[in-house]
Order: sequence, then C-alpha cells, then structure tokens
Amino acid sequence: MSVVREVVKDAAIGVGVAETPEDLSAIHHPGCAATIWRRDPLPSFQSWIDALDPAQLPKGRLILRPDAARDVVAELCETSGTPDGEERDRLVDDIAALSDLFAGLMQSKWLRLRLDVIATNACRRFHIDAVTSRLVCTYRGTGTQYGISTDGAEPNRVFTVPTGAPILLRGTLWPEAPKSGLLHRSPPIEGSGETRLVLVLDPVLDPDNEPDHLHRH
Repeated sequence: MSVVREVVKDAAIGVGVAETPEDLSAIHHPGCAATIWRRDPLPSFQSWIDALDPAQLPKGRLILRPDAARDVVAELCETSGTPDGEERDRLVDDIAALSDLFAGLMQSKWLRLRLDVIATNACRRFHIDAVTSRLVCTYRGTGTQYGISTDGAEPNRVFTVPTGAPILLRGTLWPEAPKSGLLHRSPPIEGSGETRLVLVLDPVLDPDNEPDHLHRH
C-alpha cells in the first residue's frame, strides 16, 4: 500500500494506491481522500467488453442489499442483450464482489448500484459528490479523472484512474474536517466515438427515504 500525499491549506490529502482489495480500507485513515485498487483487467475480458455494441452494455439504477447484486446485474445484462458466456459471468461476478467489499468497508446494509453507459460529457466538471463515500469502476473506456484543488477551480494536475481499477472516494458527507480537496470528474469524451461503461456504488442508510423506484431485498 502506497500513499501519494499533497498539502492543501495545511491539510494532507492522501490518495492511497492499494495492491489488494482489502487495502481499500485506507479510506478510513486520517487525511486519505481516496484509494485506488490498481489491477489489470484480463486481456480477454477487455477485448470482449470493448467490442460489444453499446446497446448491449448493461445499464440501470436501483437500491439493493449487497447479496442481491449478482442476480440484479445478471438481469440487467439479460435485459440489455449482453451476450451470455464466460466474460459476462466475469463482469457480473466482479460487480457482485465489489458490492460486497464496498458494503463491508462502509458498514452499509443497502447500496445504490448504478451502471451507466456514457458517450457524452456527463459530469465533466470537477466536483465532490454529496454522499458519504462512492466507489467508481470504469469497465470500458477512459477512467475517472481526479486532482487536487484549493478553491474549487480545476486542478492544475489531472490524473486518470486506469480502466478496470476501482476508486473509492470520500464525499462531502464524510465525517472529517477539514473537507477533502480532492475533486473528480467523468472524462470529456463527446465527439470521440468512445462509449464508457461505469459502475457507481453509494451507501444507503434508509432505502425508504430514497427516490429510486426499484428496491431489491
């Protein structure tokens, strides 16, 4: 586990680089604004998902218990016409494993799971999410971009999370002061012909107070 630190207004902002999924727990360390699990996708999986028609990529948004993630994502794949087989199973299993891992780290009994298929400049402005924490994993296309900002302006140095590497970010509701100066955005891809597939996980305290229509127990 290594940590890259920068100082923003006397606050140490750390970005942890995890070698194992368990190392993502460094998000709980003081001054650690994000952790990235650096892992390389299997070439066969990456070739498969990169070659899919964008219409076949699974998409959806719902609130669920972590142990329901596998069945729910399998249904989303079925609905979208994602081709059945070993690589689809690998995608479903990975999302289920990340859901279980994230829920454990955040001690959350419920999650908001979102699979976005993006071909525009969605969320291209640098920002901090209005959540406690968020896990983002880009399975296809350019990964999430992040940087340090002292005043909310665009960071001077921008880093890109590798494709297939989950990043765990603190949000504005994270109970620590001073607040993180780490901002992130979706990479601007409009007009490039690129289509991204992005998994987003948020902890949910009370599913009955959430606006999402579909809950899975």
